[in-house]
Amino acid sequence: MIGPEFREIQIDLGALRRNVSHLKTVIGVEHLMIVVKADAYGHGMVPCARTAVDAGADWLGVADVQEALTLRQAGIQVPILAWLHSSREDFQEALTNRVTIGVSSLAQLDAVANASYAWTDGPAPIHLKLDTGLSRNGIAPEEWRKVFERAKYHEGDGAIVVEGIFSHLAGAGPQADLAAHVLFEEGIAHARDAGLNPSIIHIAATATALTSTSMRYNMVRIGIGAYGVSPDDTTPVANLGLTPVMTVRSRVAAVRKVPAGVGVSYEYDYVTPQATTLALVPLGYAEGIPRSASNSAPVNVAGQVRKISGRVAMDQFIVDMGSEWVTVGDPVVVFGDPKRGHPSASDFARACGTIGYEIVTRMGGRCVRVYVEL
Repeated sequence: MIGPEFREIQIDLGALRRNVSHLKTVIGVEHLMIVVKADAYGHGMVPCARTAVDAGADWLGVADVQEALTLRQAGIQVPILAWLHSSREDFQEALTNRVTIGVSSLAQLDAVANASYAWTDGPAPIHLKLDTGLSRNGIAPEEWRKVFERAKYHEGDGAIVVEGIFSHLAGAGPQADLAAHVLFEEGIAHARDAGLNPSIIHIAATATALTSTSMRYNMVRIGIGAYGVSPDDTTPVANLGLTPVMTVRSRVAAVRKVPAGVGVSYEYDYVTPQATTLALVPLGYAEGIPRSASNSAPVNVAGQVRKISGRVAMDQFIVDMGSEWVTVGDPVVVFGDPKRGHPSASDFARACGTIGYEIVTRMGGRCVRVYVEL
């Protein structure tokens, strides 16, 4: 039987707990939402949600209703906001399970109001999402007046209550974010002019929550920062007072000594420059290691940081160890905590031409996820 360290994703819930507590203290607003969408960015939604709540989060954020229902089925009771919906979404089931709906269009607003009539616990709480420049889901500025007026009508009918208004920044630079902030303020003012009185306002995710006090309002949505990955991949996560939660581990599966001039992996786009030792690591793109890591991404093999050599395959990749001693069974860390001598998820991401978010979220496949408290 294959042991867990053959392909292992270690999740340190102790690090997650410390990260959430630190962020709550540093940011200091009334409501702290921890975003656990996409299986908690690849870390495991239910255990991470429980840990985040235990550490002080009073809201959880997810993309869709099904993710929210999974949390409710696990017995998690704090408010949950879901904001990305199918055109056939069953909002009645969501309301029955006390899921707060993020509304991005007039059609969604009417659908939630209609579902609310079968709900017996009072008006359905919703958060209106305003598009302030990201051009994704969200109510476009030219639709604000119509949606706000309809929302006020549905409030008067007892179907809904506009509990919150929110938006999301594009991260296209300080000027773009400032323009979005100004537009968001205009949207809030128009909503209040229409007679709405939202009690929760939020626009800031991790990066903005840590750097802009004016955009914290009374709730922030913390996603990647909770998992100890830097939101911009240029600031070391330790500088933010955070610790990586995920460590991807394996063990050397085979060792081969070869002379100079030997082709390595598919298509021979790496050829050994000298006599050397090759270590085989049993992780590939089936586990989430991107092919763009080929010949570029750093990994720690037997205590030495080296680059992946040659093409990443479906099940494995190779590392040229040079003159370093390595044996079958030696430990491998693809990424983890730099304080322990490991490449970070951001280090790995930069080498692949992507961002830490993608690297941690895509990890899985045949890996065994192991939860620890360090």
